[in-house]
Amino acid sequence: MKVLVTGATGLVGSALVEALVGRMDRAVCLTRSGTRRRLLPGAGIDVVQGDPTRPGRWMDAAAGCDAVVNLAGESLAAGRWTARRKREFRRSRIESARNVAAAVAVSGSVRVLVNASAVGYYGDRGDEPLPEDHDSGADFLSRLAHEWEEACAGAEGSARVVKLRIGMVLARSGGALPRMAVPFRLGLGGPLGGGRQYVPWIHIDDLVRAILFILDTPAIEGPVNAVAPDPPTQRKFALTLGRVLHRPAVLPAPRFALRLLMGEMADLVLAGQRAVPKALRSHGFRFEHAYLETALSDLLD
Repeated sequence: MKVLVTGATGLVGSALVEALVGRMDRAVCLTRSGTRRRLLPGAGIDVVQGDPTRPGRWMDAAAGCDAVVNLAGESLAAGRWTARRKREFRRSRIESARNVAAAVAVSGSVRVLVNASAVGYYGDRGDEPLPEDHDSGADFLSRLAHEWEEACAGAEGSARVVKLRIGMVLARSGGALPRMAVPFRLGLGGPLGGGRQYVPWIHIDDLVRAILFILDTPAIEGPVNAVAPDPPTQRKFALTLGRVLHRPAVLPAPRFALRLLMGEMADLVLAGQRAVPKALRSHGFRFEHAYLETALSDLLD
C-alpha cells in the first residue's frame, strides 16, 4: 500500500510512518518548508514539500497513492487561545482537510481517506457515554471538530472517508504525558478541576494500530472514536498516574485557578467526554493497551 501522510513529522505522523515502513508499505510524507524534519528519504519513504493549507503541486502526490491519512493541524496546547491563534487552529485544520479532500477526489487512485478529528467534537457531556452516532456539542472545540470533519466531504463519493476522533494521545516523548508527569514526579500532582470529568485517552501504539486497521478494513467508514475502551475520570487518571510514578496525587488544581492561568485553553482539561470506541470494537479491533495503569507503566517505565 502507498499512503500519503500529512502532518508526517508530528507525534502521531512520525510513528505512523515508521509503522507503515515496518510492514513494507510506502509512505509519502508531506512536510512544510522550514519544518523541522524527523523524516529523511530512504527505504519506503518519499518526502514531498508543501503546505496543506494552500492548494499547490503537493496535491499531485495523491495520484498513485492507495490511501491518505490527514493529520495536519496546529497544536492546541501551545499558549493561550487568542483570537489570532483560534483563527490559525481553524485554518490549519479546515483548509488542510478541504485541500486534501480535493486531492483525493481527483487522484483516481485513493480508496480511503482517514481524516483526523478529535473527541472534543462531543463537547462537555458529563458521564454520558458517547459512541460515534452521538450529536456534537456547541463550544469552540466542538464547532472546530465539526467543521474539520465537514471539510473533508469533498472526497466522499470518490473514496471511503473515515473521521478519526482522537482522544488524548499518551506517548513517551511527546504530547501531554511527559508534561503531566513533571508535577507528579515532584510530589505536586493531583486531579485537575473537580476531577469528575472523563479523560478519553489512547496509547500511541494503539492509535497507530487503529489507523492501519482502518486502512485495511473496507467496511469502516464515517466517524470512529480512537480512544481506549473505558475512559477514567480525571481524579482516577491522576491517582493512577501517581501510583505508577510512586508519588502522591493529592494536590488538586482548582477550576478557577486553571481558568485564570490558561483562559479558554483550560477547556482541554476541564471539559470531559466519556467517548467509547464502538466502531473499532464492532469491527474486531483489539486494544493492546486497554487499561490505563498498564499503559502508563509501559510509557513511563
